[in-house]
Formats: sequence, C-alpha cells, structure tokens
Amino acid sequence: MNNWLGYRWLAEHYGVEPVQPFRIESRLARSRLTERKDGFTHESYPLHFQPADTLAGHLTFAFKREGIHLEFLARLFAVLPQAALESWIHAEPSGQYARRAGFFYEYLSGRLLKFSGVNSGNYIDALDPDLYLTASQPENISRWRVRDNLPGNADYCPLVWRSDKVRAAENYDCASHLHALESEYGEDLLIRSAVWLTVKESKASFAIEREDKHIGRVQRFAAVMEKRCGQYANPLEDSAITALQSEILGPRAIRTGRRQSPVFVGAVDSTFVPVVHYVAPHWKDTAAMMTGLSAFADLTIGKPALLRAAVLSFGFVYIHPMTDGNGRISRFLINDVLRRDHAIPAPFVLPVSATITSSSSNRRSYDQVLEIFSRPLMQRYQHQLRFGPEITATDGIRTNLYFDAYEDARPAWRYPDLTEHVEYLAQVIEITIDTEMRNEASYLRKMRKARLEIKEFIEGPDADIDRLIRSLRDNKGTLSNKLKHDFPMLDEADLAAAVSRIVQSIFDIKS
Repeated sequence: MNNWLGYRWLAEHYGVEPVQPFRIESRLARSRLTERKDGFTHESYPLHFQPADTLAGHLTFAFKREGIHLEFLARLFAVLPQAALESWIHAEPSGQYARRAGFFYEYLSGRLLKFSGVNSGNYIDALDPDLYLTASQPENISRWRVRDNLPGNADYCPLVWRSDKVRAAENYDCASHLHALESEYGEDLLIRSAVWLTVKESKASFAIEREDKHIGRVQRFAAVMEKRCGQYANPLEDSAITALQSEILGPRAIRTGRRQSPVFVGAVDSTFVPVVHYVAPHWKDTAAMMTGLSAFADLTIGKPALLRAAVLSFGFVYIHPMTDGNGRISRFLINDVLRRDHAIPAPFVLPVSATITSSSSNRRSYDQVLEIFSRPLMQRYQHQLRFGPEITATDGIRTNLYFDAYEDARPAWRYPDLTEHVEYLAQVIEITIDTEMRNEASYLRKMRKARLEIKEFIEGPDADIDRLIRSLRDNKGTLSNKLKHDFPMLDEADLAAAVSRIVQSIFDIKS
C-alpha cells in the first residue's frame, strides 16, 4: 500500500481512481511534514497517526484530515459492498464520521442503507464551511442528523475549496472599486464608458472563440449583454436559456435549443486530424446537470458574487448543454450574476473577455484553467474516444464522434472541483476593474479634454474631431496625408502644430 492513508489507501484498496486528483494526499513517514504546491498538499504522518486498515479507519481519516472528494466517494460507493458500510454504521450509530459516510452514500448513490436512523446527538455539517463554499441555508437531514449544506444536488454539485486566493476573492468588493473609479473620473464619464465597454466585451467574447470579425454578431451580443444582464428571474431555466440563446444567435441561426448530440472542444492539426481537448457530458445527462447548476444558483444566494459567477460560468461551459452559443452564454452569466447580486450596478458590464484576450499570456491562462478539468479527463479516457462513420443526430447535427466512457466519466462531470476557476476569474475581474476599466476611463477623459481644446481652433462634429485625435495619437503627433486632405485647414502650419501639440501633451506622446 506504499504507506498511504485516507483517500489514497482507499483508492488502492478498492481499485478506484478519480479523474480529479486528491487535493490532499497522506502517507506514513518518520516525522510530521506538510508540503504544499499549486493548490495541492502532501502530508506525512508518523506511525501513531496510522488508522486501522479498514474502510472505517481510512474513511474516517479522510473525512477528518483530507476534506470531501465527491467524485471519488461516488466511485467508491458504486463498488463498495453495501454491507461493509452498514456494518460500520451499526457499530457506531452516533459517530459523526459513520453518519457522514451514510449520508454521502445515500446522497451520491440514491440507494438506502439498512439503517433505522440516528435518534440523538448534535447535527453535523456535510461540508466544513471553513473549508468549502457551502449552501446559504442548509437542510437538516434527520435520518443522519447531518446538515446538508452542499451547494448543489446529487446530479450536479461543484465544490470550491476556500484557498487563500478564494478567501481573497470573497472579500473583493467590486462595487467599492467601481465607486473609487467614479470618484476619480466622475459618474458621467463612467456611464459614457459603459456603452463602449459593453461593445468591447462583446468583441472580445467572440475573439475567445476566434470569431471576432463578424460585426453584426458582435453588436447583437453587446445588445443582449446590455438588455438582459440581471433581468431573468432564473437565467438557467429552460425557457430563459433558450430565449437567451435565440437572442444571442439571432433569427438566422441554423440550430437552437438543447444539444442532442455528442460534442467536443478541440482543433485540427497540420494533417487535418481532429485534436480533442474536451468531450462534454452525454446530452441525455445535461438536463439533470443544468437542474443541479440551477440548484447551486439558488442554494448559494447571499454567498460572495465572484464565487457564484465563476461556478455558474465555468459549470455551464463544461456541461455544454446547448447546440450553439455555449461560450457566449457562459460569459454572459458572469455579468448576469454580478448584476443580480448587486456587485456591479447597471449599466456597467465588466469587459472580462477583453481582459482574457488582452495578451497572449492572459489568453493562455484562460486555456490553462479550462485544462485543469479537461486535461485529466481526456488523459483518462483518450482510448475511449474515436471518429467513425458520420451520422445525423436528433438535433440535426452531423457528427462522427464516438465516446464509449460517458457512464464512467459521469461522476467527474457531476462533481467538478472549480477552486482554480474561482481563483482565475477573481484575478481577471480585479484586473478588469483596476486596470482595464481605469485605462478606459482615463482614455475617455483624455479624449474629451483633447476634443474640447481642439475645438478652440477647429469647429466640427465630435466624430470628426475624435478621428483627428486618434490619428494624431497613433502617428505620434504627425499629420497623415489623409488627414490633410480631409481637414484642409490643417495646411496652416501654425494651426497644425497647435493641434498636434494638444494631442501630444494630453496623451503624453514623445515626438
């Protein structure tokens, strides 16, 4: 057993391996030692910590020292003889770890144990709220005297470990940071920038999907962001999500509605062979998973908005329930949650997609956070994926993708650990407000100042003056031949020099 303890001992003893790695792995060693790296912990314990080499001994150790790993527990309980668990519970009917094991068994498997129930004792939490994002209003399960504070349901329950970065995200106040910008730049300027930020977010959202050249689609998505954020009672309800998809895709969309076909996210290599980065759950499972994601939205009302936004957005991406528009809907959900939770006031739309696409490094970070879940999934099931004869699925999509591991992969899809996804989105939002939006407000203030000063010399519509300013700014104060043609008065050397000096001074351009 290689001196393993807790979950790792159970994994080897019962031949069960999760797709998602254990956040904490424990083993026997000569001395006590904790090693942490990239969000994962390796614990070493001296001999006197060793539990009995039994289901009860190591599951108790895991619950006590290694947290809750829902995917592993679902897989373990699928192969575990029910009698083994019943024997432990009958031996310790009031023991908190036995009760927790019984609760999770019935929650994850849907099967009842032969047990009459707990008659006395204090209620215990299913999840430790100091360690995990939990439901706002737990439900007491009297049979086990367990408070069900899981932030989802048995069909879909994402977990978020409250790491140091997650705790920082809980305390990040979007509204106060926006208020600081408003104090610095003025409400009028921020409101004026909101319209442009909405368009910028729309353009960048398409850029994430490498489809940023379609102006009509960009404008349509921008309009949806402006009009619909925070307006649906529940944007994850079937009628709402279908209506949202239709608005985003427009009247000429080939297909709308729920997905009824296999789908993968990937690319094509130099030999035109598909490279699969991620396979989404079976389409017949997506309705139940979406109900679970909606349950998360309801159960966590009042919890920090950044955490809720990250889980709903990335959860939607991984479930991939619609025939088209999944990426755009997922990014819509970020601003929708922030608006709904009063973290961001109307009419602001945070251009998070613009931050993601602002550099190759930021774009790679987005891909990397998606790979935290998708990479181990595909490594586990790469041999169950193939391309064969093309067929037409029920939703009209032609596909030649065949995946033979939908059932085995289901626990990973149902119980994703989205800790790093929360950490990532929190960082993106902080950069968006404190850098991207500040830069935008500063730019608009400079444009307004330059426009007013130039109008002391040249009279004309704002659009023409702005074009003049942008051209001079981009050319470091030098007038192009095109500008001289369009603005004949700039043939006057003194006038041209005065206008150029205004732009160079305001935009701090060194000639």
